[in-house]
Amino acid sequence: MKAERENEKVDLRQRTKDLALRVIRMFASLPKNAVAETLGRQVLRSGTAVGANYREAFRGRSKAEFMSKCGDSLRELEESAYWLELLVDAGIVALDELSPLLRECDELIAIFVAITKHNKQK
Repeated sequence: MKAERENEKVDLRQRTKDLALRVIRMFASLPKNAVAETLGRQVLRSGTAVGANYREAFRGRSKAEFMSKCGDSLRELEESAYWLELLVDAGIVALDELSPLLRECDELIAIFVAITKHNKQK
């Protein structure tokens, strides 16, 4: 059981890193105008912070530190989803182009909410 949880943590480390790489590629493909670049920088910052915070949580020295960093990852995911939605709603990027990235944010949000709830119950 413990080995299974460790594998899930490693998978989540990779998944959050993959999210960061997808955000980086999306940012690089944005139009070169002030609005797109401003919104893009915001999602670039928050989207790459998810994995960094989870890496810190993964190596947390205590349950409280783990929970705090997972909470940070969750907040960054929510923020990333917001900036992605703005890119779509502002007509900068088509919804069909960002749907997979938005879906991944939603799935990761659900995972981090579950982690938070599970660890609060213990």
